Amino acid sequence: MNTTDPQQLIAEAQHQLALANLQLAEYERQLKQVVDTERLRTEQLAAAYQQLQAYAKDLKKAFDAERQKKEELEQTYYDTLIRLTQASRYKDEETGAHLERLSHYAKTLALYLGLGATEAELIFKAAPMHDVGKIGVPDAILLKRGPLDRDEWHVMQKHPLIGASLLQGSTSPLLERAREIALTHHEHWNGSGYPQGLKGEEIPLVGRIVLLADQYDALRSPRPYKPGLGHATVCDIILHGDGRTHPDHFDPRLLDAFRALHQEFAAIHACLADSGVLSPQKDTREECRSLCVHTSPEDCPCGAKE
Repeated sequence: MNTTDPQQLIAEAQHQLALANLQLAEYERQLKQVVDTERLRTEQLAAAYQQLQAYAKDLKKAFDAERQKKEELEQTYYDTLIRLTQASRYKDEETGAHLERLSHYAKTLALYLGLGATEAELIFKAAPMHDVGKIGVPDAILLKRGPLDRDEWHVMQKHPLIGASLLQGSTSPLLERAREIALTHHEHWNGSGYPQGLKGEEIPLVGRIVLLADQYDALRSPRPYKPGLGHATVCDIILHGDGRTHPDHFDPRLLDAFRALHQEFAAIHACLADSGVLSPQKDTREECRSLCVHTSPEDCPCGAKE
């Protein structure tokens, strides 16, 4: 066969061209299928994205509503705590200023120990509930001017358990902190406290904090059966003991913190007089300024730096 025949060459070329056109047509069909598939996928992704945006918007609304509900519930819990605190004060000699000072002492210690602003604020709000269980102690014992006998003291030692029972059973972090404080603020680091005789790290930190804060203010405050003591005397009692109070009662870390913070304790006590006013009285403003170690008005609980 003569392979140089022009007609045959033309026919062969036409055949190859037809095959190429068929292949191109197939490629075009496959490409169109890929484009259509990708277009459909893009549209589906766009629709899914829009749906996700709608879900996210709805979820944010639900989250914001739940957060607001939680905040309102926490405020209700706090209001309840305040009312319980006020009710317990009718049966005890503690003043509103004592409770206010206690909150500031406890918050100051919590911040120094690095617990964070949120936890410190929780402790600030919960600390005044430490003695709420005294509402269940008979007046004849609670208001007795002389020393308690053994049986009376046994009844008095139940007030942490009573307070904890009043505050238990809630998922509120505030009420849980208040319950821990009420139950453990009379426990001693060396195990000599009550009601459970807990020792060392067995005692929740919030209980250890409020123990020291409450002891400082109790020693500073006058009562019908005793005078209030000066700051230096109270520091010496807490750090070195006096026969009744002993440094082994307190967490060593908290004693170190108290050494560092004692001037702030003195300033808080000077500024928050038993009138319950959260600002320095006229005759104590200079004392507050001399004692206060805060660097700005925003940090100072009593406004001595204003």
